[in-house]
Amino acid sequence: MIQSPKLNELQREYADIFEIDANLDRLVKKIELLSYVNPLNIEKEKHQFFASKYSVDPEFRYPKLKFSPYKLHRMFFSQRLERIEDEQIRTMYKEIIYYYSNMVQCIETIGQKKKFHYNSLRVYGSPTEKDVENARFILHYADEPVSGEMEKIFTAEEAKAYFEDFAEQYDFPLNIKFSTHIAAEAMVSNASQSLLIKRNVKFSKNQLHTLANHEIGVHLVTTYNGQQQPLKIFSNGFPKNVETQEGLAVFSEYMSGALTLKRLKELAYRVLASDSLIKGYTFSDTFDLIHGQYKLNRDDAFTITLRAHRGGGFTKDRLYLSGLKKIYKRYLQEESMEPLLSGKVSLDYEQPIQKLHKLGLAEKNQFTNLAYLQNLNMNKTLDFILNNLK
Repeated sequence: MIQSPKLNELQREYADIFEIDANLDRLVKKIELLSYVNPLNIEKEKHQFFASKYSVDPEFRYPKLKFSPYKLHRMFFSQRLERIEDEQIRTMYKEIIYYYSNMVQCIETIGQKKKFHYNSLRVYGSPTEKDVENARFILHYADEPVSGEMEKIFTAEEAKAYFEDFAEQYDFPLNIKFSTHIAAEAMVSNASQSLLIKRNVKFSKNQLHTLANHEIGVHLVTTYNGQQQPLKIFSNGFPKNVETQEGLAVFSEYMSGALTLKRLKELAYRVLASDSLIKGYTFSDTFDLIHGQYKLNRDDAFTITLRAHRGGGFTKDRLYLSGLKKIYKRYLQEESMEPLLSGKVSLDYEQPIQKLHKLGLAEKNQFTNLAYLQNLNMNKTLDFILNNLK
């Protein structure tokens, strides 16, 4: 973070911005959506779903709320935004408040299918026709030959050692925790600045390479860069930051040579699973689409279906493919990724963020993504697909 005397001077000059930013920081700390939307009984329900021959939909249980949604809403909308003189920054914070208010509504309706799905759509949107066409375009490609690097032979403990080794090239602390209550094999918790690894699963060499470049190379880089910024919003997240952040993370997989057609197909399946929610598909309907029609193995099909149906209909997963498309386009136009690595930021807010830089309210990044320095992708099929996404 910038030096104290300079920061103190900025806080005096832009007292209203810092006050509102600090107020929102205290409120936002309570609402990390992923810590609430991941079911507590995944393995038990998975076993029962398979035992029923895919006919009885799982009944997931979720963590209890640790805050009062009503009080949070009241505090969000009590912020005196009119005190911020700069119209662009004032509008930005207004949109930030609406975004987090929608997030609270998501959390308080987890498990209530129609309500939660509707609130999820307000935060993450729904796949467009182009998104669905892009997904089907990817899925029509024949699977590549399975290599030894795809064999799942590494334990969670071995994965921990791999990630610790990988993170040594980045000069920030790596806090790793094991969990049984996450839908992914590994994920970053922004609130606790830790990398969560799913216990009791096996990893392939390619998967470790992929997760390291995705989770550490982008999600932890943006977590630690965000913490160095004068304003807390860089750490907590701008509206629509998920699409940009996941796009950057998958692009990091691509640049490091870790991205495979299999992984790209996984993102395509996620789009179709998100699209199935709009069509009113049940859990077993979506599973049948992915496993029965597209012939994906049942464990992977269950994970993709779970990710889409958790909470009652969660559309976040649709954003990985569209985010990758936007970041890849930016790469082709030779635009720098550095502004997007300054925290949990969004392409939609580049102009306001440029304004913050001019005012001294945003700083240069302390960390960067090392995979972006050289394109190591050797897969021409991936290049063709990415160049032809609509």
